[in-house]
Amino acid sequence: MTFSVLMQSIISGLLVGGVYALIGIGLTIIFGVMRVINFAHGDIMMVGMYMTYFLFTLFGVDPFMSVLITMPLMFVFGAIMQKVFINRILGTLPQNQILLTIGLGLIMSNSAMLAFTSDYKILTTSYSSSSFNVAGISISQPLLTSFLITCVITAGLYWFLIKTDTGQAIRATAQDREAAQLMGINVKWMSILSFGIGSAMAGTAGALISPTYYIFPQVGSAFTLKAFVITVLGGMGSIVGATVGGIIIGLVESVAAVTISSDWKDVVVFSIFLLVLLIKPSGLMGKSRM
Repeated sequence: MTFSVLMQSIISGLLVGGVYALIGIGLTIIFGVMRVINFAHGDIMMVGMYMTYFLFTLFGVDPFMSVLITMPLMFVFGAIMQKVFINRILGTLPQNQILLTIGLGLIMSNSAMLAFTSDYKILTTSYSSSSFNVAGISISQPLLTSFLITCVITAGLYWFLIKTDTGQAIRATAQDREAAQLMGINVKWMSILSFGIGSAMAGTAGALISPTYYIFPQVGSAFTLKAFVITVLGGMGSIVGATVGGIIIGLVESVAAVTISSDWKDVVVFSIFLLVLLIKPSGLMGKSRM
């Protein structure tokens, strides 16, 4: 393996890792505020992928421009889901939360299968296979665009959580729900808002990855597992940890596929995941809060 091939795999892994980070951030926000692990997170991303696909095929909306439509719609979708379903199991046994979110995920994936069949759909644009060379290294144009949009969205989310009153209220609720309520914060509204934001992040990640990934009803299950690994690896409740975890997973997958085999990349990812948890069970940044 040449140095240029290794560098290309590292850059590709970094670009994909940025989108992975967006998925992990969404799950982290939901867990940080409500202490609920959303096992339907990948299926919410799948809804975003189908939404992007049909916006493109029916209305000609560019997949990256569709983020402006997908993000607010997925926020509303997540907020309604939290209000109608998730809110009822807050504070209950963890297994009730797990069963409910798994059930919601199954409803979404099977509804998509009934509506759109199980056939793989490919969103093909004029730039889907485009790339450009930098110092002999080929960089995918759609992956780079996805990464740049992810950086803008992530920076905007950091600013919102740190600089705005609502963002600080969300962080306060994540740190101590009861104390936040005593300070006059409407924690129920913060929960709805947080689930909406988490769903918007998942849907946006689905929109960004659509030009380079197959779209089918069961695609969410793989990304749910990936989001869970990213969240735990970075540290439950830490947005910075989720960002780092997503980039690490992207890099490890890409480099392992080139140096070992694409069939073994998931084995390497989970091996590193278990190793980190053995050394630091709280995750890389487990002490952090939003």
